[in-house]
Amino acid sequence: MERMNMSQKKCQMCDKTARTGNKRSHSNIATRRRFGANIQTKKIEGKTIRLCTSCIRTLAKQETK
Repeated sequence: MERMNMSQKKCQMCDKTARTGNKRSHSNIATRRRFGANIQTKKIEGKTIRLCTSCIRTLAKQETK
């Protein structure tokens, strides 16, 4: 059985992860930083999975059809 890392910030549906960019100070000095994906846990069919909020919205739209 494959062991899952629960602290991993990655969507299990679309594989969205953190991206990198710059933090800008008042004097416009660039410092590297990470922009994390907005990962939430959601139970679907009895299984708890980690999804980004855009995938949760997509699933909600598909359920209403």
